Amino acid sequence: MSNIEKRVDVIFGNYSNTDYKVLETALKMTPDQIMDEIIESGLKGRGGAGFPTGMKWRFTAQQPGADKYVVCNADEGEPGTFKDREILKRVPRKVLSGMGICGYAIGARKGYIYLRAEYKYLLPELYEEIAIFHDYCEKFNLDFSIEVRIGAGAYICGEESALFESIEGKRGEPRNKPPYPTISGVFGKPTVINNIETLVTAQSIMRLGAEEYKKLGTHDSRGSKLFCVSGDACKEGIFELELGMSVHDFVEEFGDGDTKAVQVGGASGFCVPRKKFKETIIGFEGIPTGGSMKVFNSSRSMYNVLHNYLDFFSEESCGQCTPCRIGCQQLLHGIEAVKTGKKEPVYLDQLMKLAGNMKITAKCGLGQSVANSFSTIVSNFREEMIY
Repeated sequence: MSNIEKRVDVIFGNYSNTDYKVLETALKMTPDQIMDEIIESGLKGRGGAGFPTGMKWRFTAQQPGADKYVVCNADEGEPGTFKDREILKRVPRKVLSGMGICGYAIGARKGYIYLRAEYKYLLPELYEEIAIFHDYCEKFNLDFSIEVRIGAGAYICGEESALFESIEGKRGEPRNKPPYPTISGVFGKPTVINNIETLVTAQSIMRLGAEEYKKLGTHDSRGSKLFCVSGDACKEGIFELELGMSVHDFVEEFGDGDTKAVQVGGASGFCVPRKKFKETIIGFEGIPTGGSMKVFNSSRSMYNVLHNYLDFFSEESCGQCTPCRIGCQQLLHGIEAVKTGKKEPVYLDQLMKLAGNMKITAKCGLGQSVANSFSTIVSNFREEMIY
């Protein structure tokens, strides 16, 4: 039985009656025991970057000072992702208890949920759940509270330091690094910032135990992951699958029989062509993803796909650094010039170099990740870029 055929139900499993029981049990452990369990599980950030979650918690816990924070990133601005809203809607107690476990482990007394502006409709039920959570914290003698902050629709605020700026009431722009959030995060204090799925998974690990969780996935990509499947797929929606599958296995399950490319990780991710399906692993030993899996069949123009991505990046760039502000526009205008014949096809090579320079000189992940989709689409579908 292949990985794709083995269904798992870690995230959305119906354990609502035990969610705060997990928190209560965790509070009987020492903070070090909790962090050891998360480290042992091999959990890496589910937002796409893949930093070891337990180590992030430990680095923050080791910082001096009484003021520390837990931030749940529920901004979900990556095109093609729609899992976080479902997590908040269906299993909010897993999110809140995950934040509580993290807060206890690192010594934080305050947490923030940074919610995407379009998800305001979730607020009434979310506020009710937070009130219930606070009652349980009082019952368990846990000094930890949670507030919600609403974004304003800016893609850039998915970047952690821009998110901190927004929480503080400032313009959402990325900060210089270092210092990193574990040392200086929101309000300049040590901060753990995790994607909403990461916090739910950490809560699930405390319920299952690290050894049981490690049975899922591969050595380099432990556990399961929520995948948002869209595009020319035979079935669309949110699916929880083990990490470590090949793109070929994924296409066999979700493709329409004529799949020519899969965009793994949304607009900031990588485009995998048909010829590389079997050799490409979906996981940290191959291509990681924050969740977006967009399937394209032979009827789709990859030029149009790339043009759409570049138009999006040009619009969403905060404009703070030159490589991203100018680079996104130049890449967009460049492929337009080649497509209309104003530039020779060889100009694509210059654009590839520009994308490569952006990857190493842009200030934050937005500008750095533009090269992912650009280089993989242009190199694998060059003929579609030419007039």
